[in-house]
Amino acid sequence: MFRTCSGQVTAGVLRGERSRFQLFGDTMNTASRMEHSGERSRIQLSQATADMLTEAGLASWITPRSKTIYVKGKGDMQTYWLQKTKARKTRVSEIPSDMLTVAEAAETEEESDSIEDIGVGFDGVTDQGMTKLERLVEWNVEVLASLLQQIIASRGGAVNDIATLSSAEERIGRGSGTVLDEFTPIIPLKRFEADDLRARRRPSSIEIGDEAKSQLRSYLSQIAGMYKDNPFHNFRHASHVTASVKKLLMRIVRFGEGNGLAFSSDSQRRAGKVNLQDLAGHSYGITSDPLTQFAVVFSAIIHDVDHPGVPNAQLVKEKTRNAQIYKKSVAEQNSVELAWDMLMSDEYSVLRACIYQTEADLQRFRQLVVNTVMATDIVDKELQALRKKRWEAAFSNNQDQEGHDDRKATIVIEHLIQASDVSHTMQHWHLYKEWNEMFFMECYGAYKAGRADSDPSLTWYKGEIGFFDFYVIPLAKKLASCGVFG
Repeated sequence: MFRTCSGQVTAGVLRGERSRFQLFGDTMNTASRMEHSGERSRIQLSQATADMLTEAGLASWITPRSKTIYVKGKGDMQTYWLQKTKARKTRVSEIPSDMLTVAEAAETEEESDSIEDIGVGFDGVTDQGMTKLERLVEWNVEVLASLLQQIIASRGGAVNDIATLSSAEERIGRGSGTVLDEFTPIIPLKRFEADDLRARRRPSSIEIGDEAKSQLRSYLSQIAGMYKDNPFHNFRHASHVTASVKKLLMRIVRFGEGNGLAFSSDSQRRAGKVNLQDLAGHSYGITSDPLTQFAVVFSAIIHDVDHPGVPNAQLVKEKTRNAQIYKKSVAEQNSVELAWDMLMSDEYSVLRACIYQTEADLQRFRQLVVNTVMATDIVDKELQALRKKRWEAAFSNNQDQEGHDDRKATIVIEHLIQASDVSHTMQHWHLYKEWNEMFFMECYGAYKAGRADSDPSLTWYKGEIGFFDFYVIPLAKKLASCGVFG
């Protein structure tokens, strides 16, 4: 039985044979005396705690108890239960009006945010009779299906045949150059006015159809099968990155938790209300276009397809066929080529019709996939230097440059996938340790196979410290400074 009371306390260390830190005061006494009236597996809140949550715009999180409780020294007290429901973040596309309270945006559906929640990392079969790989595929199916609902809702529910786009599909992504040649520093994102967002159908009312979902499941099953059985760069890693991307994208719209959005008036601040146009603008357009979000999540799923388990430099040194074709960012370009070619096959035409309906949307989708996957090559010094210059240009004091919102959105998306690709370094110690060990085993396996020059066991810990100092921490600071994630 859990209970919470909020207020002032006195803290101190009690000396003696077993010194201990302890809190004292009326707040602690009240919390202690609330214990006898609690219930199993429920969290009871005092009036003071409930008031604080209400002031923060989170009144929907609490439910008053039907009867008061008696507390020694206090008399009858009104207490509250903390709601048990787990929720998902409300997306811009689901907001029904131009003004929304933070409480109304509280999560309402059960949804797993973490890939660890679906039982990844153990061999064998689950209690549902599915293998772990099948569960991973199904989890990714649900993630992308939800985004497809949002895409279709943004089009007013239209899913028409796209046979007229066949020539565009043959042309886009099938040129004579390489994938990297398609990279562009600024991707023009689609903008939606507040009226468009207000009129948008609720995604939950959209049915993508059995055939589309069947094709999505088939496609992701094929993608999973194209991942090699590497200790680290495998389909589980891709799913972990996808979960991190999904969580970061959802965090963008958590506008009630101090992520820098300005309220239009004091009354809106008290009510926890934000104007929709401000919300879309704060994310530089990333959140108002479901196709952009779909493209980034899709890229996370495919970004390491057919990864050989060794770095690009080794592939170039070995003069592999792909290295001779792509020259640099070898693994990343190969992943895009394989995943895109399969998506463009006839058996996935219904799925493609859900993703895009116009040539402009197809082109934007392709460009987002290319830029996002290419950003996962964090070793190439030339590409890293280019990204650094683009970040500085995007977030300089000169805000009058043409397309500055698109410039910011493009570079933020690239850094978002980079952070997600190494998200294990920013998570709980046991997750970091597990993923780090798998990455070490992959590198050590390459060394034992004669595909690496040095034994990673000799310098591993120094390399990890350097990775944190010169990549992980600076990346986290950049994402914090851009103002999108809070």
